[in-house]
Amino acid sequence: METLEEVKFWHLKNHQLFWVLSHTQIRQLCIIANFKKVKKGEILDLSDPDQSFIYLLKKGNLKIVQVDENGNELIVDLIYQGEIFGELKNSSSSNPSEYAQVLSEKVVLCRFKAADFEKLLEQYPSLAISYSKIVGFRLKRVKNKYSNLFFLNTKERLIAFLKEWAKREVQDLNGSITLSNYLTHKDISQIICASRQTTTQLFNDWEKTGKIRYSRKEIFIKSLEEL
Repeated sequence: METLEEVKFWHLKNHQLFWVLSHTQIRQLCIIANFKKVKKGEILDLSDPDQSFIYLLKKGNLKIVQVDENGNELIVDLIYQGEIFGELKNSSSSNPSEYAQVLSEKVVLCRFKAADFEKLLEQYPSLAISYSKIVGFRLKRVKNKYSNLFFLNTKERLIAFLKEWAKREVQDLNGSITLSNYLTHKDISQIICASRQTTTQLFNDWEKTGKIRYSRKEIFIKSLEEL
């Protein structure tokens, strides 16, 4: 049976962020990395400078939510297995309040204290480049989301979101696909910046024509191209 240190090692070794490091260097990372299990609905405060971490999602799904000064919440991103979240920032940051909320039943996180991770980036320049590329890809994804608000109507934004979801969870996008569902109509509405009524109506219209079957556990899509 593998020890916790072995589990840490193989998880870090197989993560694309650390492909630039040697086995010995990854062994050293295991000393400062720790695993954390969290339950569905649990919230991780990403704005507290005293509890600042860089997270690697080992298993499960989360959503990243920003809260403005008036308490309005907006889902800005979804985090899938293998992805990174959390930021290196100081206490003077003027970013909106932000938190991550667990969506799936079983979630396991590998985390580093932000201060420790920042030292790693200084120690290993190749790791800093790898990290920058991954963060840049995520920022591009968020930027594309906001671009869609200007150039696509509500139906087109919902289709674009479903296609992006499918690309991140399903290997073969040809023919019918089934997505494990952990989002409500309200969640999806926030993500595509639409009313819940409009989102529900679009799903209902697709269900009537047999293009989609939606339930709390899964979403069956007959063909992404036919939406």
